[in-house]
Amino acid sequence: MSLLETINTTCPYCAEPIELVIDCSEDEQRYIEDCFVCCRPISLDISIDASGFPAVQVSHEDDA
Repeated sequence: MSLLETINTTCPYCAEPIELVIDCSEDEQRYIEDCFVCCRPISLDISIDASGFPAVQVSHEDDA
């Protein structure tokens, strides 16, 4: 496990694949990041499991 993990997911707006770099030093995180393709704001809810790997939920900013 690394402090930074790369996660592949899709944008909830344009459905294009995107790559996110997640900081695993925090157990629970919530923030907004713009899609690299369509530039719309994506809400990210991140939790780190017991083995140190991130679980990421992406949603529209309005759904957060």
